Amino acid sequence: MPLLNLGILAHVDAGKTSLTERLLHAAGVTDEIGSVDAGTTRTDTLALERRRGITIKSAVVSFPVDDVTVNLIDTPGHPDFIAEVERVLGVLDGAVLVVSAVEGVQAQTRVLMRTLRRLRIPTLIFVNKIDRRGARERELLRALTRRLGVAVAPMGRAAGLGTRAAGFTPGLGPSALDALADHDDDLLTAYVEDTVGDDRLRAALLDQTRQSLVHPVYFGSAVTGAGVDALISGIKELLPPAEGDPRGPVSGTVFKVERGPAGEKVAYARMFSGTLRVRRAVQFGAARREGKVTAAGVFEHGGEVRRDEVPAGRIAKLWGLADIRIGDALGRPRTAESHFFAPPTLETVVVPAPGTDPGALHVALTQLAEQDPLIGRRHDEMRRETSVSLYGEVQKEVVQATLADDYGLEVTFRETTPLCIERPVGPGTAVEFNKKDANPFLATVGLRVDPAPPGTGVTFALEVELGSMPYAFFKAVEDTVRETLGQGLHGWRIPDCAVTMTHCGYSPRQSHAHQGFDKSMSSTGYDFRGLTPLVLIEALRRAGTRVYEPMHRFRIEAPADTLGALLPVLAALGAVSGSTETRGAACVLEGAVPAARVHELEQRLPGLTRGEGELESAFDHYAPVTRGMVPERARTDHNPLSRKEYLLNVTRRVGG
Repeated sequence: MPLLNLGILAHVDAGKTSLTERLLHAAGVTDEIGSVDAGTTRTDTLALERRRGITIKSAVVSFPVDDVTVNLIDTPGHPDFIAEVERVLGVLDGAVLVVSAVEGVQAQTRVLMRTLRRLRIPTLIFVNKIDRRGARERELLRALTRRLGVAVAPMGRAAGLGTRAAGFTPGLGPSALDALADHDDDLLTAYVEDTVGDDRLRAALLDQTRQSLVHPVYFGSAVTGAGVDALISGIKELLPPAEGDPRGPVSGTVFKVERGPAGEKVAYARMFSGTLRVRRAVQFGAARREGKVTAAGVFEHGGEVRRDEVPAGRIAKLWGLADIRIGDALGRPRTAESHFFAPPTLETVVVPAPGTDPGALHVALTQLAEQDPLIGRRHDEMRRETSVSLYGEVQKEVVQATLADDYGLEVTFRETTPLCIERPVGPGTAVEFNKKDANPFLATVGLRVDPAPPGTGVTFALEVELGSMPYAFFKAVEDTVRETLGQGLHGWRIPDCAVTMTHCGYSPRQSHAHQGFDKSMSSTGYDFRGLTPLVLIEALRRAGTRVYEPMHRFRIEAPADTLGALLPVLAALGAVSGSTETRGAACVLEGAVPAARVHELEQRLPGLTRGEGELESAFDHYAPVTRGMVPERARTDHNPLSRKEYLLNVTRRVGG
């Protein structure tokens, strides 16, 4: 039976989950349509999802369309949960982008469409809420083309807009033919000669939809069911089925991890090749660990069915892999995974409420980080504090509710702060020699640090002979360099720099007569791991580092007569203006604003623009901190900035 793994994406409140419920009902999977307002949906199962009426975690449910099994994945619409969307995109065969006929194209709609097009995921557009007052058709079609920058093919006409009787009549019209002819010279010639037959038009529509050149548009209502049958036909006929050879090498990707009733890990994976078998060994993760799947379930007809085999194309729930993490490859890794969205740029400290066990909180946050690696849990043992990274303020509420509902732990948060980075200002060198200058380690390490272009990462090179000491010692130095760069002079991560080892030396293995190896006289990996942070931090001190803060690019569309009120506020928030364009009664401002001030801008925008302003923002780059004090981040290492403190922590001996 053909399979299709389908994603449902939308700006928050566009009616995405309601459409999911309508599709399940139309396919005969459910007897009653779940309600977002009543908290009875099949896909929003978290308590907070039901209370807030929003999707937070992606959910998988299947339904049949004739001979095709559709695995439908309902994804979050709020920008704070974009990481959840990110994981889903890599496992999709096609997508439906939901747009409100009343609110139209919104900020998150643009972000999602740009990403879908970049990944070349075939996408249908469903314009929802045509039964609502203020629903539009022609104006909205123009907005889809203008604001999303895509070619659209209307798949019919809507009638009775703004009433409960609103409906959708399928049929390709001249505007659909215009969009298709733009990408097909032969079709354009036939169009001019008035010889385009229906079969030729349908073939062009199928081909261009699957190439993500054109996006078919359906109008309807998830509440009344108008247009949904036409959408279901489009899903079956226009989107490509799942591919993959079930006889090939096993290859899959984990896109979600949750905990079962007994606390066991349950992984959601898409199989791209081969057949995964229960109780057969499979390698997974970057370390290529090996484990056995003890049970597997696939999605069929709205439910979950246990299977001993999971062939290519399927999405499955897997039990038994205790060390599995989101993003892990199963079997043969595919091409290098990359983030479709920027990582979080904010951070907050989680504060246990009176009576909350800090140890239990630590365990709970560790488990949450397993389910969502981008949470980026960071524990400060000295201060007994744990911080988490965030996309936005709404995520605080999610973490707080999850800890309360799932773990019985009450917490609050400190003020959200930006996640900065450090970059070396210039070159810096340092060296410590074995058995000299109060060096308590049996090792010689010399390092040079040089700046590197943004995005190039950390490189490690040698200016000494590789055979001048055992390879394990070189490896100990390199690994420690990369770990130490997690906290620069101001405590922030240094993501890009070139580190070169300029000096090395060690004490060969020594032994006493009639006795074994004496490690007090011989170098070990411990000596190199202990000395390297002192040398590297000294090299960084001589190089100097500068703190950079995350900047979001922004786009504000607002009434032109509110520009005078907007500009001073943007300046006060530290925004850097880019371009300003007036379009009739509206204006569009673009520029960059510190990530730490985005939330404030979101809160102030409605009052500045009579509620008509629309903000779109996303991480863009890091810029030097130029306003106020240079932000410092509390250290969680042994503090190699202070030699005395470091040696007390590491060796319990103080040198010099």
